[in-house]
Amino acid sequence: KVLDDGVVDPETTVLAIFPSPMHYAGPTEVQWHAKARINAGSDFYIVGRDPAGMPHPTEDRDLYDPDHGKKVLSMAPGLQRLNILPFKMAAYDTVSKKMAFFDPDRAEDFLFISGTKMRAYARNGEDPPDGFMSPGGWQVLVRYYQSLRAEDS
Repeated sequence: KVLDDGVVDPETTVLAIFPSPMHYAGPTEVQWHAKARINAGSDFYIVGRDPAGMPHPTEDRDLYDPDHGKKVLSMAPGLQRLNILPFKMAAYDTVSKKMAFFDPDRAEDFLFISGTKMRAYARNGEDPPDGFMSPGGWQVLVRYYQSLRAEDS
């Protein structure tokens, strides 16, 4: 749907999926994903944050900082042949009404929608803010997560 919606150019874009569910969380998870990609023949790995963020057990924050994944991979032995491409933190810009790279000088203008929150929106048939993602792509997620909910009923 992102090709149909014009989010990316269909003439120059190849979309591929590397299915790898979250099993470990934290530093082990980020290393697993990197090693799995090496074994699949990847030369590059885009990493933005700890890919399986864990909530802190006593504080209202994540256990690891947003750049933890990049830090772990830069120190991990055996990953030298994988080019780690750090990805800047992105969030929904409530002023421009689209996803954008986070600007700490305008922190109050950004909304962070976690994967957990996004899945809850989809399961409940709620729409994310306009411009959060392609409408066609969003409908694919809604249908999928609502089908899971129906199976659980």
